[in-house]
Amino acid sequence: MDLPLPLSEADAATSLVMALPKGRILSELKPVLARVGIVPAADFEDEDSRRLRFETNHAGLDVVRVRPFDVATFVAHGAAHIGVCGADVLMEYETDQIYAPLDLGIGRCRISVAEQVATAGQDDASRWSRIAVATKYPNIARRHFSARGIQAEVVHLNGAMELAPSLGISRVIVDLVQTGSTLKANGLVETEVIAGVTSRLIVNRTALKTRPEEIAGWIARFRAALAAA
Repeated sequence: MDLPLPLSEADAATSLVMALPKGRILSELKPVLARVGIVPAADFEDEDSRRLRFETNHAGLDVVRVRPFDVATFVAHGAAHIGVCGADVLMEYETDQIYAPLDLGIGRCRISVAEQVATAGQDDASRWSRIAVATKYPNIARRHFSARGIQAEVVHLNGAMELAPSLGISRVIVDLVQTGSTLKANGLVETEVIAGVTSRLIVNRTALKTRPEEIAGWIARFRAALAAA
């Protein structure tokens, strides 16, 4: 599956940069990278390594390891030419600078609304005019509730959302849910699924125009790897 990745003369000396997410998604992504034929430097998998940029077995490709939410930022601003991030990040980080050609089918979870078991279903949600929401997805939350005619008063948290309802910060939370065990452990229950989430291969649109052969080559490699799985 060695597809040619020709470099244009102008960009021949500059490696493509691929942004990859730390954590759970990276664990699921490793077999995909192996099928694509990408082998990062040996210390890439060392979570204690202070390095953030790593060479690969391809002279024209480096990888950077960043937080999942930062992948979209790096790609949108052109600091990385290609990357992998969850659909939740793309939904939150709306931009026309990112093209997402492939669903990799990994990192499956969902964005859901959840509230305390004690209050769930006690009143008619269709009659709410405003609601306090704790989330790290303010744009998704506002759009979701606005579509129902509800004003979302967002409390922006980057973690421990599950504590917010019991401590009186919010009525509900909007967060990623995989198994629901964390919600259950904190006395919460899903009341609505906003969207299913998987990880996507994403590309900077400008890079796609200026380095089309290389970018198209990597997209083809990923597509072939998915087909062969």
